Amino acid sequence: MQEQYDYIIIGGGVVGCMVARWLSRYEGKILLIDKAADIGMGVSSANTAIVHAGYDPLPGTLKAYMNVKANPMWDQLAGELNFPFERRGDYVVAIGDEELPLVEKLMQQGKQNGVPGMVMLSGAEVRRREKNINPEVSGALWASTGGICDPFQVTIAAAENAVMNGVTILLETAFEDFIMQGKRIIGIKTNRGDFLSRWVINSAGLYSDEVMHKAGIRPEFKITPRKGEYFIFDRAEITIDNVLFPVPSAKGKGILVTTTLHENTIIGPNANEIEDKEDTSTTKEGLDEVAAGALKLVPSLNLRYSIANFAGIRPTGNAPCKTPGINYKSDFIIEIPDEVEGFVNLGGIESPGLTSAPAIAVEVVDMLRDAGEKLVEKKEWDPIRPARPRFRNMSHKDRQLLVNMDPRYGQVICRCENITEGEIIAEIHSPVPARTYDAIKRRTWLGTGRCQGGFDMPRVVNILSRELGISPLEVTKRGKGSEFLFRETKEVEEQDGPEKYLSCRGGWKRSWRGSCCN
Repeated sequence: MQEQYDYIIIGGGVVGCMVARWLSRYEGKILLIDKAADIGMGVSSANTAIVHAGYDPLPGTLKAYMNVKANPMWDQLAGELNFPFERRGDYVVAIGDEELPLVEKLMQQGKQNGVPGMVMLSGAEVRRREKNINPEVSGALWASTGGICDPFQVTIAAAENAVMNGVTILLETAFEDFIMQGKRIIGIKTNRGDFLSRWVINSAGLYSDEVMHKAGIRPEFKITPRKGEYFIFDRAEITIDNVLFPVPSAKGKGILVTTTLHENTIIGPNANEIEDKEDTSTTKEGLDEVAAGALKLVPSLNLRYSIANFAGIRPTGNAPCKTPGINYKSDFIIEIPDEVEGFVNLGGIESPGLTSAPAIAVEVVDMLRDAGEKLVEKKEWDPIRPARPRFRNMSHKDRQLLVNMDPRYGQVICRCENITEGEIIAEIHSPVPARTYDAIKRRTWLGTGRCQGGFDMPRVVNILSRELGISPLEVTKRGKGSEFLFRETKEVEEQDGPEKYLSCRGGWKRSWRGSCCN
């Protein structure tokens, strides 16, 4: 028998999880599916973690409206869901006199969008505030409402709160097609069977165009993957206090320099169109481009302190702005289309998609209400996702109290980031369980320091094996196909035991199916 839901959400990125969380406030049975082994492994997994003020999107676009509407929501959201968020503000920096008019124009655009807290600063004032900025700075736009977050924590926190309020999440569940009854969508087909629903919400990110086409709408809409590459630096290389943007280009906001919530400097991204939606490789050419862009802002940046590089992909669409007279061809799609029934369509949600996610979620609820849904609030709905202990951020006294209650919090597994066994176990048994090494990494920041997981990985594999009740041979980095180990022969396993198969860096001897080095 096919299971019946009221709402099915396709895609577990930050937008899909925010929609699930907002819908969980109302009566109804909700299912969220994602093809990956964890929440937030697509577009939401690799970005700059900026909460934008809203001066960059073109006035009259959905991007501008959703950005400015969502920005003030983040303080309450961070408080309710207990994820880290800081309003550090950001600069758009003019290097040389020729760039200054472009920055001034951007400020006027921000005023049209309704962005508060913006001022123009002289080059001398910017140099006073940021000691390491390019001395050729001629001025800057300062936006006090800009902020930084941890996009992994945001996505996971929203998903956990949704689950706490009754939402079902099925991972490793890939959308295949719709079940139709005339022009009405009544369910979906997946690799794990069919599911029926009164409404289906497309939040498939990079694959939102393919979902639309399965529904028979917007045949002209196409997602063009746009790759952005990044460097992350060791905490010893802290060069700036706030977010530094260059003058934006036609490709995007440009290569920025910022400090993360974890006190690492990050630079990037570039923006290059690619064909493969799964290609997150980095290239020498791309990284050279990123380095050159960052050095234009901060010439003293020491690239020798780089500890990792990575790439993310933005789902750049070709949907024109609906506002008459606005010639813009890469706007958000947020709609209930006329061509089919029972379908909410979200597409082209690139930057400022992370910032806009809570406002998009509210908009989805409002559209459903306008479409005739009788949304009845749950009396028992709880907006709070409780915080979990973070050993690295605690005082010595609080650490001792925690260890007295649970000695596992006294077992440090990742020394670079001071992550304990107790924290890892808490994530494995959380409302959205961490079942892979990368899932734990995203939730705790484990393995992101100088050693990049080289010392903690074998110990984490053993913890996952023990807590999940599976063989170490079944533990994966990011899901099926990324197993750390493989069994050579039955005789070898009997002779050595599975613990002998473990690390490429930790001293054990067996071969790897996947790499621990990426």
